[in-house]
Amino acid sequence: MTEYIPLQELPETAAYKTGDVLVLIGELFGRGYANGLVDEARRIGMTVIGTTVGRRDNGGVLRALTDEELAAAEALLGGRVVNIPLEAGFDMESVDGIPSVVEQLKKSKPDEFASISFVEGSLEKACAAGSARFRSNISLLETELLKLIPAGVNVHFAHSMAGGIPRARVFMPLLNRIFKGTGDKYLESELFWKSPLGQLCDMSFNEVTADTFLYLIEETASLRKRNVDAGGRVCYSAYGYHGTGVLINGEYRWQSYTPYVQGFAKMRLENIASDATANGIHANVYNCPEIQTNSSALFLGVEISLYPLLTAIRREAGDKIAERVEKSCKAMLKEGETLEALLERTDRYLSSPVLDQIEDFDTWPQHNTREQAELMLAASSELMEMHADQKMLVCAELSRIVFLATGRLILHNSWNPDKAVVWLNHDIIARLLADERGAGIV
Repeated sequence: MTEYIPLQELPETAAYKTGDVLVLIGELFGRGYANGLVDEARRIGMTVIGTTVGRRDNGGVLRALTDEELAAAEALLGGRVVNIPLEAGFDMESVDGIPSVVEQLKKSKPDEFASISFVEGSLEKACAAGSARFRSNISLLETELLKLIPAGVNVHFAHSMAGGIPRARVFMPLLNRIFKGTGDKYLESELFWKSPLGQLCDMSFNEVTADTFLYLIEETASLRKRNVDAGGRVCYSAYGYHGTGVLINGEYRWQSYTPYVQGFAKMRLENIASDATANGIHANVYNCPEIQTNSSALFLGVEISLYPLLTAIRREAGDKIAERVEKSCKAMLKEGETLEALLERTDRYLSSPVLDQIEDFDTWPQHNTREQAELMLAASSELMEMHADQKMLVCAELSRIVFLATGRLILHNSWNPDKAVVWLNHDIIARLLADERGAGIV
């Protein structure tokens, strides 16, 4: 089991120089964790090379981007995108004439989730086909990178692939019940997880979130050897989640969003990094704080743990920086609401005995309970209602701080890491804001 090791000291500035390269594995969409890495790489003069997951035509065939789509992707990235489709997963794979997972689930109904079945052996065959396709395309990517990246320069591969919910309509009503349901709409996550659909999700999450990191490391061995032999350094980083240390009742405590069923795949990701590190490869998983993005909107309540970052900033970064952050956050609240009231409500939820009963690092990730779900969703709703505009949220501003700060911490810590798996908790993020290396974040 992974040891809980938070990053305690700001990393030394990495020795990257102009001409060194950040390769982003996973397409950039909107604003999220990966933007922090891209922004920091560009800030210190690195060349940024992006990738794409490709697109599916109406017939379901995976293809590269069109010229127009490629131009849009490169404009968003601010750099070159290698146009080889790196879609991960296997839900659209048809093998030996057997319908794909998505096809098999077309007529399935949500209330039948516990009795749904698949053609015998079809999931394993589809998974093998998806793995082979991804490996092949990563190998093609390496061929292109060997042309684009000179021997001897330093390269940082940033793995940003996550998720893996199969693209079948039957899933969203069920997941909404798991992550947002109360009363009659509540669905126990463990019940779903043990069902055929839950086990499919487990396979898919592992393949997309974790195993792609392994495939990346293995299929770029030639580039790694060439550049290391020529005096360069090649590093790999991936985004994890395994709870976060936040200020609760005045002390930093580990806590977690529940239910985080993707957590099983995140732990597999940690093991891949540990194995690679044991073999002399610079591979790291960074367990980052919760943020609110378009992709995290399904996990209502995940944003609650962001609010205590305000108290961490005041404690670690000082009053001057805290006042700047608080000023912009106060402006987002309704007239009559205060940050003090918002933080008091947050603390009341995070210190609830209900959470104490289920949150345990050694047995993470935990499944939900009706009492926990209703408590979390009520707290989330109350905190959201304190805002003047539901499109202008305090947690969105705090999310921006987190992804910019984690980008800087990851890029520099990966240069000479002590451990394969580390936590970037609220304290180290707040501490960065008070350091010259955190300039410009707030």
